[in-house]
Amino acid sequence: MIIDFPRRGRSWMEYGMLSDDLIKGAEAAAKYLGLKRKTVYDMVRDATIPYIRKGRCLYFRKSELDASFRS
Repeated sequence: MIIDFPRRGRSWMEYGMLSDDLIKGAEAAAKYLGLKRKTVYDMVRDATIPYIRKGRCLYFRKSELDASFRS
């Protein structure tokens, strides 16, 4: 499957297949995981959780977060 990059004025969140699994920001990830925001930033710094950095924004996939905490 080929995913086209978003056109100007559209974000990745508008794509249905990504928006269901994507969390934008450390605050939202902390809420999803039941952790403090600083803990999420520390885990990103130590590369203990999977994340995507796009510019200054952090994105997390729920499925990858769930998998990393299961193991």
